[in-house]
Amino acid sequence: MKSAALSPLVVGLIGLPGSGKSTVGRQLARRLQLPFLDSDHVIEERLGCSIRDYFEREGESSFRDVEESVIDELTLLPSGVLSTGGGSVLRPMNRQHLHGRSHVVYLRSSPEELFRRLRHDVNRPLLQVADPLGRLRDLYTQRDPLYRETAHFVIETGRPSVSTLVNMITMQLELSGIVPSL
Repeated sequence: MKSAALSPLVVGLIGLPGSGKSTVGRQLARRLQLPFLDSDHVIEERLGCSIRDYFEREGESSFRDVEESVIDELTLLPSGVLSTGGGSVLRPMNRQHLHGRSHVVYLRSSPEELFRRLRHDVNRPLLQVADPLGRLRDLYTQRDPLYRETAHFVIETGRPSVSTLVNMITMQLELSGIVPSL
């Protein structure tokens, strides 16, 4: 297998919470022989606590400031597969850095599909509300246009396996001449 890491390459994954950015990102990084970077994990290391705790203590605006700094740094790295937080596209500078410095893949999932995946997850601060499906629908309405503005590619996640999604992304990157045929 040829290594895609021969030339600088950053692939950014965006999408709503639960769309598979981290899970797909890890396998995509393995396939492309690139480092895997998760902006949420970098943020938690920097903060010394969970995003949920920081979010509750300091508020969303303060969290978004830290996130913007981390996205700026990570998109300047020479190579890697970058998984971003679901709200990373809310800040114009994040959209600009992601789109301008990486090949962005929007993992698009319907609110109903995300609810099915996340209904038991208590670690997502924006979903700890009385009506999580309604919240996901609101997030989708607000963020889908921003994801589309930022993305170079849109992959419908639906119900394919992680390996199928990785194959779909790799094929898009190959067809676009971004990576050699693997």
